[in-house]
Amino acid sequence: MKVVISGYGKMGRMVEKVLLERNIECAGKSEDIRSFDKMIAGESVCIDFTVPEAFRENYRFLAENFKAVVVGTTGWNDIKDEVIGYFEKCGTPMIYASNFSIGVNVFFAVTDFISSLLGKTGGYSPYIVEKHHCHKLDAPSGTARSLAGIIDRNMSVNTDIQSVRCGEIPGIHTIGFEGTNDRITMTHEAFSREGFAQGAVEAAVRTESLSGVHEFKDVVFR
Repeated sequence: MKVVISGYGKMGRMVEKVLLERNIECAGKSEDIRSFDKMIAGESVCIDFTVPEAFRENYRFLAENFKAVVVGTTGWNDIKDEVIGYFEKCGTPMIYASNFSIGVNVFFAVTDFISSLLGKTGGYSPYIVEKHHCHKLDAPSGTARSLAGIIDRNMSVNTDIQSVRCGEIPGIHTIGFEGTNDRITMTHEAFSREGFAQGAVEAAVRTESLSGVHEFKDVVFR
Protein backbone atom coordinates (compact mmCIF):
# COMPACT_ATOMS: atom_id res chain seq x y z
CA MET A 1 0.00 0.00 0.00
CA LYS A 2 1.19 3.52 -0.87
CA VAL A 3 0.02 6.80 0.62
CA VAL A 4 0.43 10.34 -0.66
CA ILE A 5 -0.02 13.25 1.75
CA SER A 6 -1.80 16.34 0.47
CA GLY A 7 -0.98 19.28 2.73
CA TYR A 8 2.34 18.97 4.53
CA GLY A 9 1.69 21.09 7.60
CA LYS A 10 1.64 19.89 11.19
CA MET A 11 -1.02 17.27 10.49
CA GLY A 12 0.73 16.11 7.33
CA ARG A 13 3.96 15.60 9.25
CA MET A 14 2.11 13.66 11.93
CA VAL A 15 0.53 11.44 9.27
CA GLU A 16 4.00 10.78 7.86
CA LYS A 17 5.21 9.76 11.34
CA VAL A 18 2.34 7.29 11.75
CA LEU A 19 2.94 5.83 8.26
CA LEU A 20 6.57 5.21 9.21
CA GLU A 21 5.56 3.54 12.47
CA ARG A 22 3.13 1.25 10.61
CA ASN A 23 5.61 0.45 7.82
CA ILE A 24 3.35 1.96 5.16
CA GLU A 25 5.10 3.57 2.21
CA CYS A 26 4.77 7.34 1.88
CA ALA A 27 4.89 7.79 -1.90
CA GLY A 28 4.94 11.57 -1.78
CA LYS A 29 4.06 14.81 -0.02
CA SER A 30 2.60 17.80 -1.77
CA GLU A 31 1.43 21.32 -1.04
CA ASP A 32 0.03 21.51 -4.59
CA ILE A 33 -1.57 18.14 -5.20
CA ARG A 34 -2.78 19.03 -8.71
CA SER A 35 0.84 19.05 -9.87
CA PHE A 36 1.47 15.56 -8.46
CA ASP A 37 2.57 12.69 -10.72
CA LYS A 38 -0.60 11.00 -12.01
CA MET A 39 1.11 7.62 -12.45
CA ILE A 40 2.02 7.49 -8.75
CA ALA A 41 -1.38 8.86 -7.79
CA GLY A 42 -3.12 6.02 -9.61
CA GLU A 43 -1.57 3.42 -7.30
CA SER A 44 -1.78 5.47 -4.09
CA VAL A 45 -4.29 6.52 -1.42
CA CYS A 46 -4.28 10.26 -0.80
CA ILE A 47 -4.68 11.57 2.74
CA ASP A 48 -5.83 15.18 2.53
CA PHE A 49 -5.23 17.60 5.41
CA THR A 50 -5.24 20.94 3.64
CA VAL A 51 -7.57 23.93 4.06
CA PRO A 52 -11.16 24.33 2.83
CA GLU A 53 -10.21 26.57 -0.11
CA ALA A 54 -7.57 24.12 -1.33
CA PHE A 55 -9.86 21.10 -1.05
CA ARG A 56 -12.56 22.89 -3.02
CA GLU A 57 -10.04 23.43 -5.82
CA ASN A 58 -8.48 19.97 -5.57
CA TYR A 59 -11.29 17.45 -5.02
CA ARG A 60 -11.92 16.82 -8.72
CA PHE A 61 -8.23 16.06 -9.29
CA LEU A 62 -8.23 13.75 -6.25
CA ALA A 63 -11.31 11.86 -7.44
CA GLU A 64 -10.04 11.55 -11.01
CA ASN A 65 -6.48 10.42 -10.29
CA PHE A 66 -6.05 8.63 -6.96
CA LYS A 67 -6.79 5.03 -6.10
CA ALA A 68 -8.73 6.22 -3.02
CA VAL A 69 -8.91 9.36 -0.88
CA VAL A 70 -9.15 10.07 2.86
CA VAL A 71 -10.36 13.60 3.60
CA GLY A 72 -9.57 15.17 6.96
CA THR A 73 -10.08 18.72 5.73
CA THR A 74 -13.26 20.37 7.00
CA GLY A 75 -15.20 23.47 5.95
CA TRP A 76 -16.74 22.16 2.70
CA ASN A 77 -20.08 20.93 4.00
CA ASP A 78 -21.96 23.34 1.73
CA ILE A 79 -20.69 21.40 -1.33
CA LYS A 80 -20.84 17.97 0.32
CA ASP A 81 -23.42 16.55 -2.11
CA GLU A 82 -21.41 17.81 -5.07
CA VAL A 83 -18.17 16.28 -3.76
CA ILE A 84 -19.73 12.93 -2.89
CA GLY A 85 -21.48 12.81 -6.25
CA TYR A 86 -18.22 13.45 -8.10
CA PHE A 87 -16.32 10.72 -6.24
CA GLU A 88 -19.14 8.29 -6.93
CA LYS A 89 -19.16 9.29 -10.61
CA CYS A 90 -15.40 8.62 -10.80
CA GLY A 91 -15.74 5.34 -8.89
CA THR A 92 -13.10 6.47 -6.38
CA PRO A 93 -13.49 5.29 -2.76
CA MET A 94 -13.49 8.11 -0.25
CA ILE A 95 -13.62 8.20 3.55
CA TYR A 96 -14.20 11.57 5.15
CA ALA A 97 -14.65 12.85 8.69
CA SER A 98 -14.77 16.06 10.65
CA ASN A 99 -12.48 14.25 13.10
CA PHE A 100 -10.54 11.00 12.64
CA SER A 101 -9.87 10.43 16.35
CA ILE A 102 -11.29 7.09 17.53
CA GLY A 103 -12.23 8.73 20.83
CA VAL A 104 -14.14 11.51 19.09
CA ASN A 105 -16.07 9.00 17.03
CA VAL A 106 -17.06 7.25 20.26
CA PHE A 107 -18.02 10.74 21.52
CA PHE A 108 -20.28 11.13 18.47
CA ALA A 109 -22.01 7.84 19.30
CA VAL A 110 -22.49 8.74 22.97
CA THR A 111 -23.83 12.18 22.00
CA ASP A 112 -26.32 10.53 19.67
CA PHE A 113 -27.51 8.20 22.43
CA ILE A 114 -27.88 10.87 25.14
CA SER A 115 -29.45 13.52 22.92
CA SER A 116 -31.96 10.99 21.57
CA LEU A 117 -33.06 10.22 25.15
CA LEU A 118 -33.32 13.90 26.06
CA GLY A 119 -35.20 14.59 22.85
CA LYS A 120 -37.88 12.20 24.05
CA THR A 121 -38.11 13.60 27.58
CA GLY A 122 -37.70 17.32 26.82
CA GLY A 123 -36.72 19.97 29.35
CA TYR A 124 -33.03 20.36 28.42
CA SER A 125 -31.19 22.98 26.37
CA PRO A 126 -27.90 21.96 24.70
CA TYR A 127 -24.72 23.95 24.11
CA ILE A 128 -21.21 23.24 22.82
CA VAL A 129 -17.91 24.93 23.71
CA GLU A 130 -14.94 24.06 21.50
CA LYS A 131 -11.34 25.18 22.06
CA HIS A 132 -8.48 24.95 19.58
CA HIS A 133 -5.06 26.41 18.85
CA CYS A 134 -4.77 29.95 17.51
CA HIS A 135 -3.73 28.70 14.04
CA LYS A 136 -7.03 26.95 13.31
CA LEU A 137 -8.77 28.75 10.47
CA ASP A 138 -12.36 27.53 10.78
CA ALA A 139 -14.75 28.32 13.61
CA PRO A 140 -16.78 26.55 14.77
CA SER A 141 -14.71 23.41 14.25
CA GLY A 142 -15.96 20.68 11.95
CA THR A 143 -16.24 18.41 14.97
CA ALA A 144 -18.46 20.91 16.80
CA ARG A 145 -20.66 21.22 13.73
CA SER A 146 -20.99 17.43 13.55
CA LEU A 147 -21.90 17.23 17.23
CA ALA A 148 -24.46 20.02 16.82
CA GLY A 149 -25.95 18.23 13.83
CA ILE A 150 -26.47 15.08 15.89
CA ILE A 151 -28.04 17.00 18.78
CA ASP A 152 -30.23 19.16 16.55
CA ARG A 153 -31.60 16.12 14.75
CA ASN A 154 -32.49 14.34 17.97
CA MET A 155 -33.78 17.30 19.98
CA SER A 156 -35.23 19.55 17.25
CA VAL A 157 -33.16 22.54 18.38
CA ASN A 158 -30.41 24.84 17.09
CA THR A 159 -27.49 24.14 19.38
CA ASP A 160 -25.44 27.17 20.43
CA ILE A 161 -21.71 26.75 19.72
CA GLN A 162 -18.99 28.90 21.29
CA SER A 163 -15.45 28.82 19.88
CA VAL A 164 -12.16 29.67 21.61
CA ARG A 165 -8.86 30.05 19.71
CA CYS A 166 -5.85 30.25 22.01
CA GLY A 167 -2.29 28.98 22.27
CA GLU A 168 -1.57 25.47 21.01
CA ILE A 169 -4.68 23.59 22.22
CA PRO A 170 -5.00 20.42 20.05
CA GLY A 171 -8.76 20.26 20.60
CA ILE A 172 -11.29 20.25 23.44
CA HIS A 173 -15.03 19.78 22.89
CA THR A 174 -17.52 20.12 25.74
CA ILE A 175 -21.23 19.43 25.39
CA GLY A 176 -23.72 20.58 28.01
CA PHE A 177 -27.39 19.80 28.44
CA GLU A 178 -28.89 22.38 30.79
CA GLY A 179 -32.06 21.44 32.66
CA THR A 180 -34.13 23.15 35.32
CA ASN A 181 -32.82 20.93 38.11
CA ASP A 182 -29.52 19.59 36.79
CA ARG A 183 -26.89 19.73 34.09
CA ILE A 184 -25.26 16.96 32.04
CA THR A 185 -21.78 17.66 30.64
CA MET A 186 -19.39 15.59 28.54
CA THR A 187 -15.90 16.53 27.36
CA HIS A 188 -13.46 15.08 24.89
CA GLU A 189 -9.90 16.40 25.03
CA ALA A 190 -7.21 15.56 22.50
CA PHE A 191 -3.70 15.48 23.95
CA SER A 192 -2.00 15.84 20.55
CA ARG A 193 -2.63 15.60 16.81
CA GLU A 194 -1.40 12.01 16.75
CA GLY A 195 -4.83 10.52 17.42
CA PHE A 196 -6.21 12.29 14.33
CA ALA A 197 -3.30 11.03 12.21
CA GLN A 198 -3.67 7.45 13.45
CA GLY A 199 -7.35 7.44 12.54
CA ALA A 200 -6.67 8.89 9.10
CA VAL A 201 -4.05 6.22 8.37
CA GLU A 202 -6.44 3.53 9.58
CA ALA A 203 -9.04 4.96 7.20
CA ALA A 204 -6.54 4.74 4.34
CA VAL A 205 -6.00 1.07 5.15
CA ARG A 206 -9.78 0.48 5.21
CA THR A 207 -10.16 1.88 1.67
CA GLU A 208 -8.45 -1.25 0.39
CA SER A 209 -11.63 -3.23 0.98
CA LEU A 210 -14.23 -0.52 0.33
CA SER A 211 -16.06 1.01 -2.58
CA GLY A 212 -18.12 4.18 -2.56
CA VAL A 213 -18.10 7.13 -0.16
CA HIS A 214 -18.26 6.68 3.61
CA GLU A 215 -18.06 8.69 6.80
CA PHE A 216 -15.33 7.39 9.10
CA LYS A 217 -17.75 6.85 11.97
CA ASP A 218 -19.69 4.39 9.80
CA VAL A 219 -16.53 2.45 8.93
CA VAL A 220 -14.44 2.38 12.08
CA PHE A 221 -16.84 0.35 14.25
CA ARG A 222 -17.84 -2.26 11.66
